[in-house]
Amino acid sequence: MTTEIRNEYLFNMRKTWAQKLEAKEAFPKILKLEKRFPCYNAVHKMGAEAGDPVILVNASEILPIMAKVPKGKLITTWEICRQIAENHGVKGCCSLTTGIFIMTIANAAEEAVARGEKSALAKIAYWRTLKADGFLNHKYPGGLEGHKKRLEREGHRIIARGKKFQVANYEKSLLDFGKKLRNP
Repeated sequence: MTTEIRNEYLFNMRKTWAQKLEAKEAFPKILKLEKRFPCYNAVHKMGAEAGDPVILVNASEILPIMAKVPKGKLITTWEICRQIAENHGVKGCCSLTTGIFIMTIANAAEEAVARGEKSALAKIAYWRTLKADGFLNHKYPGGLEGHKKRLEREGHRIIARGKKFQVANYEKSLLDFGKKLRNP
């Protein structure tokens, strides 16, 4: 197989970001938290203990939460995890899986915009979703600079923390769960 044919084959085998969002049969999944889990420390910081039930979710549960964040407001991975855990009646939510799906949603949204779609996915203001403690996500389309520019356009002040960026006083802009995110 020539390099050109191999590269074309590999290119055609890649999934789009939107395809990566499709529901996974294995999720949602409720497990008992174990210290060996990669997300243990983060879930433990949220209040879950070893042996407590925690959930791994589909992007389909994260996407509507991200879609409800209006201009001027923010949400973090932790708030999303807390909301999902509450919705499922468990102690915690895997922040690692949630973070991967958040990044996938961001890239799928940009992909939809690039195709000229007017879909709900294309309208997701993913940049309003921050990492824990208000940090920007370097895996978003455009990297840290792209994330920073979008937030600054909406009036948020960004500060450097070493090589990372954080929204200054992000806590003041967090969306109030009680008013916006509860399921009816």
